[in-house]
Amino acid sequence: MFEAKFQSFADSAAPERGTAHLALLRAELDRRGLDGFVVPRADAHQNEYVPPCDERLAWLTGFTGSAGIALVLRGEAALVVDGRYTIQAAAQTDPAAYTVVQLAHQSAEAWLAAHLPAGARLGYDPWLITVDTLDRLRKAVASADAVLVAVDGNPIDAVWADRPAAPVAPVTLRDPALAGETTESKLARIRDKLAAEKLDAVVLSDPHGVAWTFNIRGGDVSFTPLPLAWAVVPREGRPTLFVDARKLSNAVRDALAAHAEIAEPVMLERALDLVATGNALIRLDQATAPALLASRIEAAGGRVSRGASPVALMQAAKNDAELAGMRAAHLRDGAALVRFLAWFDAEAPKGELTEIDCVAALESFRRDTGLLKDLSFPSIAGAGPNGALPHYRVSEASNRQLNPGELFVIDSGAQYEDGTTDVTRTLPVGEPSDEMRDRYTRVLKGHIAVARAVFPQGTSGAQLDPFARQFLWAAGLDFDHGTGHGVGAYLSVHEGPARISKLGTVPLEAGMVLSDEPGFYKEGGFGIRLENLIVVQPEPTPPGGERTLYSFETITFAPFDRRVIDPVLLTDEEIAWLDDYHAKVRELIGPLVDGPAADWLIEATAPLRG
Repeated sequence: MFEAKFQSFADSAAPERGTAHLALLRAELDRRGLDGFVVPRADAHQNEYVPPCDERLAWLTGFTGSAGIALVLRGEAALVVDGRYTIQAAAQTDPAAYTVVQLAHQSAEAWLAAHLPAGARLGYDPWLITVDTLDRLRKAVASADAVLVAVDGNPIDAVWADRPAAPVAPVTLRDPALAGETTESKLARIRDKLAAEKLDAVVLSDPHGVAWTFNIRGGDVSFTPLPLAWAVVPREGRPTLFVDARKLSNAVRDALAAHAEIAEPVMLERALDLVATGNALIRLDQATAPALLASRIEAAGGRVSRGASPVALMQAAKNDAELAGMRAAHLRDGAALVRFLAWFDAEAPKGELTEIDCVAALESFRRDTGLLKDLSFPSIAGAGPNGALPHYRVSEASNRQLNPGELFVIDSGAQYEDGTTDVTRTLPVGEPSDEMRDRYTRVLKGHIAVARAVFPQGTSGAQLDPFARQFLWAAGLDFDHGTGHGVGAYLSVHEGPARISKLGTVPLEAGMVLSDEPGFYKEGGFGIRLENLIVVQPEPTPPGGERTLYSFETITFAPFDRRVIDPVLLTDEEIAWLDDYHAKVRELIGPLVDGPAADWLIEATAPLRG
């Protein structure tokens, strides 16, 4: 039997504990003279995955989702979540203690404006709220004629008796052959950007940007090789890296000290006091910088420039070495995935597989590579109606057996030192219905349309997003998530700022790695999602053309299940693309597998029409 080592299926939610913790928090708020408190699911860096010591929302409410905010008042409390988590939030919280509010129906700010009593003192932790979020909170509180109060020390921390310690995983140096650019070169590019925008300094509040800039990695959070750290990079002079000294070996410290001053994170505020003097203009990343940093800069006589971190776009456009590493990681990962798919085809007809069995098996095939560092996110493995939940996460309580006539969605990814992967395939268990084939083929057509796209420089993800939806739209259908997100190079599997979605306004540039993952979800029935990773690459301009063009290179290699494809719905060009893709999968992955997996791959990649 296979075993999962990088993820747990335990359902850690405990609504009754959340209710008890709510009483503890209210007592602490009363002691501090506060009438309410805002509890976001966030750490000081706004990370997607946070260390256990920062899981305050889960401790307080019992809700374990990756996004949400609790609003606690004296006589009532709300948990605001987006549509991904409405069902989960209701199941994991005590309805007598919390009202679950769907974000699409009412924002946290709107709920506060409607429920805050006049004159109430609402507390918030300025380390956990961004400047933009604070602006919205201020408007909501003012409309209720209440008072917003920044707390000194989070009240949850004061009553969380067994709160885990902060992580101190070792910081490691990135192999120069994988990084492809020196820290010195990156800092020079950052300074050039500061000069171009007439900025005096930038605060790197996103640990992904810190890791990229200084060519380091760590292990402070799950699924992403991050060292939790800060940095201040001035336009002139040496930068300062703020990182817990316990994470640094002598060799790592010496290597970093060649490029920056090294200081403890507690020194960040004092350092900002010095940098901000003389009316200095300092860039804060509006997506990740805590509101506390803005108030500290302004109090020291500086000015805050809100905007994107200059590192974000540099980091998103991968260099040749990073792309080579990503390609190598995807070949290795593709071989593991093919072994899983061959195993699945042999075992699923027996009628004994569960969702957890499949997740554990795929992880095991990846571990067999000997190079797996971690998963890139908790695997999404949904059978039948569970597959209709785009962000479903299987637990021991929800684990479902795979039954004949169903579809099974498996969305998973891995972290290797040379690259990050993310891939989704939808698999039939037994004979799929005509409806399943129709929906699957429409999703596949959208996937192919994005993969084959040729577009001029300056095109944004929002402009490409309809490519993936057009065939579903024609049937009166759609899906409610983005078509694609950026992916880091041995960093976050969900990397900004570029994405393919209705909200993707950042122009795509050469070297960016994105996902191509349209889907379809029939509530209570089945789900479909098909995902490869693609790289933006230069495309030759045809004779007479006047624009610089880009296209996509697909770097994920695993068969699409031909049994769920209706060839009648595909054009000759789409069939040619699919057959060419499968031929490349066979060419690249075939030498990496043997035995039953090799035989299975030959059949799975046969031309669609024979």
